[in-house]
Amino acid sequence: MNKEEFSWGNNRRYNSYSEYIRKLFGERVQKVAVDAGFTCPNRDGTKGIGGCTYCDNEAFNPSYCDPKESITEQIRKGIEFHAVRYRRAAQFLVYFQPFSNTHASIEVLKEKYEEALLYPGVVGLVIGTRPDCVDDEKLSYLSALAKNYFIQVEYGVETTNEATLTRINRGHTFELSRKIIEKTHSLGIRTGAHFIFGLPGDTLEGMMEMAGQVSSLPIDTVKFHQLQIIKGTVLEKEFQADHSGFHLFGLNEYIDFIVSFTEKLNPSIVIERFTGEVPPRFIESHNWGLLRNDEILRLIEKEFERRDSWQGKNHI
Repeated sequence: MNKEEFSWGNNRRYNSYSEYIRKLFGERVQKVAVDAGFTCPNRDGTKGIGGCTYCDNEAFNPSYCDPKESITEQIRKGIEFHAVRYRRAAQFLVYFQPFSNTHASIEVLKEKYEEALLYPGVVGLVIGTRPDCVDDEKLSYLSALAKNYFIQVEYGVETTNEATLTRINRGHTFELSRKIIEKTHSLGIRTGAHFIFGLPGDTLEGMMEMAGQVSSLPIDTVKFHQLQIIKGTVLEKEFQADHSGFHLFGLNEYIDFIVSFTEKLNPSIVIERFTGEVPPRFIESHNWGLLRNDEILRLIEKEFERRDSWQGKNHI
C-alpha cells in the first residue's frame, strides 16, 4: 500500500491525534489540564466507595493542577508550564482530567466549563468522565456548546469484559458505555473512549477480540494504556497476593500486541495514545525500564514499518 493511500490523509501509519488536531485547526493546539475538584460515583457513595481498584489520580494529575485554585488560575499556570516546550502554541483545549468531570449539577458544570471557555486562546474543552455520570440535560447542554466550540467527552470504558469491570469496582457495564457513547455521538458531540490492556481477568485472546467491539463504537478518538500497578492501590494488594489473572505486558510483547490490535481497528478512529505514562515513584515495578511515551511510540512506529502495516489493514 502506498503511503499516499492512507485514508486519514497523511503518511503516518496510524490515524494520529496530533495530525487530526492540526487538520482541524491548521496548527498545533495544546491541551491544558485542570482539576475542577470533582469526585466519582464509586468513591463518594453514590454508587459505591473506594473507587476503581487500579486508580490513583495523583499518578497522572499534572503538578500545576490544584482544585483549591480557580479554573482560570490553573489554565494560566498550565499554559506557562507548556510554554517551555511548546512556545508556538497559541490555541488551547482545556482538559478536565481527574476523576469524573460531569459528576455534578448542571449549574456547577456550566460555571466551571464557561469559566474555562472565557480564557483567551481557549478553543474548546475535553471532558474526562464515566458513562454513568451524564444525563439528557448535561448532554443537551454540551451539544449546544459544541455548535461554537470544540467539545469532546472522553469516557472511561476500560474493557468490554463485564466480569472484569465488576472485579475492578468500575460500577458500570460495557453495555451502558455503548449506549451512552451512541447517544453522545448522535448529539454532535465529539466522543472519545479510554481502554486499559492487562486488567485482571482479561486474557490476551479476549483483549485482541476487543478490537472489533471498539471498532463498532461511534467514537472519534481512543486512548489505549497498558496496565501499570500503582503503589498504594487496591490492585497492588491484589497483585502482591496473587499474580494469576493479571497480564502485565513486557515491552516487546506489548508492541507486538498493540500493532496487531491496531491492524484490526477501524481506520476512521483517531488514536490519541498507545501507552500510559506514570511518574516512576508511583509504579510498583518498572518492567519497561524508564522509557518515555515518545520513545515507545517510535518503537511502535518502527514495528508498523517492519511489517509494512498500518491501522485498519486487517479491519473487517
